[in-house]
Amino acid sequence: MSTYEIIIHLCEEHGIAATALEEKLGFGRGSIGKLKTGNTSAKRLQKIADYFGVTLGYLMGTEESSEKYYFNDETAKVAQEIFENKELRALFDATRDADPEDLRALHNMALALKRKERGTDDDTGC
Repeated sequence: MSTYEIIIHLCEEHGIAATALEEKLGFGRGSIGKLKTGNTSAKRLQKIADYFGVTLGYLMGTEESSEKYYFNDETAKVAQEIFENKELRALFDATRDADPEDLRALHNMALALKRKERGTDDDTGC
């Protein structure tokens, strides 16, 4: 299958029209159709792969499996919701090149919020 066919297949599997995918990813109308001739950037392909949770290799037809990025379907759903929310997605984009100390601080903050939500005071979440 061509990259275009794989993307159309993924759209069908996820119940989204190619035009809706273009809109969600901020692409111009007809951008997906240009894949028929191979006219697109690697950056755009990566955005599509990230959206569907597949590897770039799978999207380009060089890998047979669409190994899921997330092992748990619920986690994948939450990640997709975060990805689709522009403000929340910015948090993940910002962590790509963050220092380990900054990531630890973010992790500790998330744990503190989790404890607060559960009404616990220790790190065990009990």
